[in-house]
Formats: sequence, structure tokens, C-alpha cells
Amino acid sequence: MSWFAYTLMVFILLTAVTTALFRDVLSAIVVFGAYSLGMAIFYTFLLAPDVAMTEAAIGAGVTTILLLLTIARTTRPSTDRLFERVHWPGVVAVGAFAIVLLWTVLPEMVAVGAEDAPVWANADVTQYYIQHTYDDTGVQNAVTAVLAAYRGFDTFGEAVVVFAAGVAVLIVLKREVFA
Repeated sequence: MSWFAYTLMVFILLTAVTTALFRDVLSAIVVFGAYSLGMAIFYTFLLAPDVAMTEAAIGAGVTTILLLLTIARTTRPSTDRLFERVHWPGVVAVGAFAIVLLWTVLPEMVAVGAEDAPVWANADVTQYYIQHTYDDTGVQNAVTAVLAAYRGFDTFGEAVVVFAAGVAVLIVLKREVFA
């Protein structure tokens, strides 16, 4: 990996920890938006532009706006301290989990674009999608065909979850306005 990827990973880690430690809600939302934007850039670096666009639109865009609208329409608790007091047993538990996760995942990771990457390791499936996408679905873009046709139920389920979350936020905001 390049220095850019390592710098981006440090930025993502710092913004994630800072989001968790901030006591001020507005500050936490702003830093969370920066975290989400960093993740979108990282997905772009990993050659996953569809995931990056979704993260940028939903994570950095819509979620941040909905959270800001929520605190604008509701009461914002006042705080004297910027950071929450650290709960050390929780930090130790999360740190141990992160070490175990990295210990199990890192040896299996392959370099971006490597010849032995799983997508190329199963060349039959990859070639099937590339060669038969238009015939099977009528969609010219292979990524869109996979998301909309081959994985249609999964994508529909994700859309239902996002829609339900949006409706819940609107219900909460409307209740706060008329209360």
C-alpha cells in the first residue's frame, strides 16, 4: 500500500475515535461526516467506485444532513466538556476485538489489482457476468446489472431499510415540531 492509503487509514481511525469520544452532539456529527467522507475516498482507492458513491451520498451526505436537521429541530443538550470521560474497560474490550480482527483479516488480504485477487481467482463467474450481463438483464452496465438484477432482492432490502430510516426521522422531526 502507498503512503496515501496509510494516511487515509490513520485519518479514518482518528475520526472514528473522535466521533465516539466527543460529548458535544454537533461536533460528533461533523466529525462523523468527515469519517464517512474518508471512507468514501478509501473505497475509491480500493477500486470500488459504486460503494464509494453510496458512502459519499448516504454516509457523508444524507445521514449528516438528517442528523443536523434533527438537532436543529430538537433540543441540543449543552455541555461544558468537549470530550466524554473515557470508559477504560470498554476501550480494552474494543481494542482486543480490533487486534483479533486485524490478526485474522490482514493475512488474507491481497493487494489492490493483484492477479490472485478473489475476483480473478474465480474467473468463470467474473467472465460470465462480463459476457452475459446484457443478454440476461438488458442492462449495459455490469455493476448496475449485478445490483439491480442479479442481486435485486438484496438491493430492494437495502432500499427498504434506508426508506424506513428516513420515514422514522421524518416522524421524529414532525413530532418535535408540533410538540
